Amino acid sequence: MEEDKKYTAIIGLETHVELKTASKMFCSCDADYFGKTPNTHVCPVCLGLPGALPVPNKQAIEWTILLGLALHCSINKESKFDRKNYFYPDLPKGYQISQYDQPFCVNGYLEIPQTSNSKPSDSEGKQQKADSKSIRIRRVHLEEDTGKLLHTSGNQSRIDFNRSGVPLVEIVTEPDIRSSDEAVAFMKQLHAIVRSLGVSDADMEKGSMRIEPNISVLLANGSRHARATAESIIEEKDLPKYKVEVKNINSFRFAKRSIDFEVERHIKLLEQGETPKQETRGWNESKKATVSQRSKEEAADYRYFPEPDIPPVKFTDEEIEKIQRHLPMLPTQVEEQLVVEYKIRKEYAHILERDTTLLDYFKETMKQLNNETMKADTIAGLIINRKVDSTKVAPEAFIKNLLSNQQSKVSDEGEIMKWIDEAFVQLPQAVSDLKSGRQQAIGVIIGKVMQLSKGKADAKRVQEIILKRI
Repeated sequence: MEEDKKYTAIIGLETHVELKTASKMFCSCDADYFGKTPNTHVCPVCLGLPGALPVPNKQAIEWTILLGLALHCSINKESKFDRKNYFYPDLPKGYQISQYDQPFCVNGYLEIPQTSNSKPSDSEGKQQKADSKSIRIRRVHLEEDTGKLLHTSGNQSRIDFNRSGVPLVEIVTEPDIRSSDEAVAFMKQLHAIVRSLGVSDADMEKGSMRIEPNISVLLANGSRHARATAESIIEEKDLPKYKVEVKNINSFRFAKRSIDFEVERHIKLLEQGETPKQETRGWNESKKATVSQRSKEEAADYRYFPEPDIPPVKFTDEEIEKIQRHLPMLPTQVEEQLVVEYKIRKEYAHILERDTTLLDYFKETMKQLNNETMKADTIAGLIINRKVDSTKVAPEAFIKNLLSNQQSKVSDEGEIMKWIDEAFVQLPQAVSDLKSGRQQAIGVIIGKVMQLSKGKADAKRVQEIILKRI
């Protein structure tokens, strides 16, 4: 009888984030290049002309360390830049100034929400919360961005060097991710952190945040590999002997699709007794598939060596502590504070944290309420669900309108019960979910009651009556 086969996706992410410094990484050119006339934000340094010398951007270095601290990394007190040598049309110098063996930040981690296939093993459970999974960060390093190839009709390609030399942070994970859902959870969490730090707009449509998944599939045949699906950490010697990198993805949706496509493609090859080719591929959205680009290089192929024109960068404990003092509350901390301080549901806290304008509006509204007895959770729900325009409706006006409507609300239990009965008939699944303990289903039922009552029912009384009836 043939052994049962089990496949485990082994995924690591390389995420590139352009920093929004005023000038480029090694010269004084304006780094705000997007949408500008091609090749107008350039100089001898970022074009790699003979005799031009690079000068590191201090702000970019400090922001890289700030991001590393936010990701719980250790900061190297002595670091350096290296030349990464390869030949490609968008690389004007024939090499890229990057970092190799002494990056600014190493050995961090980022906790992501638990997904259905990311249950912690016994060894991990002691290191993380029951509802989260820890993804290790191998390194956070700083480099310069490349130029951009523009493909035109007639099989022509032109190069815009405006982007060349823009500060680019690369965040590299260990291969701890086991599914496309986990990968997306990591990307979204990282995106939120980057934006909360204010170091980048992380606008994926503009290319200021780009994702490159490294994907392979592990085949288990009754060996210790069979535990891989439950374990987030697999030893180096047990990893597959190949990996495929999908380059320059600029959306969470495309990243998920490319990972799912690759995992399925690898499994089909393994089923046929073939090992997937180690290569670099690109995502083709029109084909809903990845396409081969070139064989994947190893570190030795880049012939790294120390950048001779930039001396090593050294930090004292005091300098690192000074940077750390600029670390704001991170997204998960803000969410937790909202839940604890205002007693609002986690879903609302998550939405508010992602939108600073909405968050400020909510906090100001709560201040203006003074001694009113309305719950913060109700206020948050109304602000979010009604999509209140904070630029047109001041918190004072919002509260006045709210209190006015509240006075005219129907709170009679008999009348409300008629709407609830009708809502129960129309939403049997939501009623079943609520009975089985899924509390979020009550919001769906309340919404239906409000619709049936044309907004006249007192939402607080509706909730009380539903819970009493259930």
